[in-house]
Amino acid sequence: MAHPFLVKDIAFQAGLSTATVDRVLNGRPGVRRQTETRVRAAMAELEKQSGADVAGRKLAIDIVMETPERFSDAVRVAFEAEVATFLPTVFRCRFHFAEVMRAAELVQLLDRIRLRGTHGIVLKAPDVPDVVAGVARLNAAGIPVVTLVTDLPNSARSAYAGADNRAAGETAAYLVGRLLGPLGGKVLVTLSSGRFRGEEEREIGFRRVIRAHYPSISIIEVSEGHGTDAATGSLVAAALASEPAVNAVYSVGGGNRAVLAAFEAADRPVSVFVAHDLDADNRILLAERRIDFVLHHDLRSDARSAFRAIMARALPAGRTAPASFSAVEIVTPYNMPAVQ
Repeated sequence: MAHPFLVKDIAFQAGLSTATVDRVLNGRPGVRRQTETRVRAAMAELEKQSGADVAGRKLAIDIVMETPERFSDAVRVAFEAEVATFLPTVFRCRFHFAEVMRAAELVQLLDRIRLRGTHGIVLKAPDVPDVVAGVARLNAAGIPVVTLVTDLPNSARSAYAGADNRAAGETAAYLVGRLLGPLGGKVLVTLSSGRFRGEEEREIGFRRVIRAHYPSISIIEVSEGHGTDAATGSLVAAALASEPAVNAVYSVGGGNRAVLAAFEAADRPVSVFVAHDLDADNRILLAERRIDFVLHHDLRSDARSAFRAIMARALPAGRTAPASFSAVEIVTPYNMPAVQ
């Protein structure tokens, strides 16, 4: 396998031993396909970063996320785009993504990264005790953890990078309430999982404003579809079968194609549909007028916040800007920002 990189650099990027990488590169037997895939992915990441290989400090960080692929793709693009803005400091990003991950598996991954070594971890994970304990071990080892888009506020994380999720939920409630009007209706609120603090905050904000200002609107919740189309679609279909008055959607956790398909299969109209995140799917659905609003915040801004927080620990002498919430933008078909 031809390559221009040192074995030790590939091993560091992949999180493997140099001996394992050497076996893969030389085509020796006894290597799992998954391991070979990790080596190829590490080389691809190094290839992307090679143009920024200047005489600055190199910081290797790990981005660990339980999230649907459509969102992890957007996060990868944002972090890779922001790397070049921090020169001469060079961030080497190692991505660990899964659409569904048990808490025990996620904690094992965090522990492996801690033992292997890293300059920092960017984490999107459920707010459960085992994950909080894993973050505490990382902090005790001197490894900063920055939570991304969903927080672990009672953990030892160093910073949070993302939007004000409660305010985002309140904004969604305002849009739904104003459009449904005094006649009201029933709103289907879809969460990927109640384990994520960010989604819980969005729902809390949504419920507060609906209860305070739009008493003619009631809420039906579905959860644990993990943002995947198959599971989310099944949950929504069941909810529509039991709730004939549902006429609006606030999609907190994604899977919007499946949500729309369930409404179409039930021959049910959607008066207003508010979603989150301007990923590839939502761009298409918004352009086709199948959803009405997307509450969007700039993931590149989140990446900058994460990089700065990690630099504050890794490079104490450097100047870093204080962290702040990402701004939430209401996107319609008429003000959709260009793909970056």
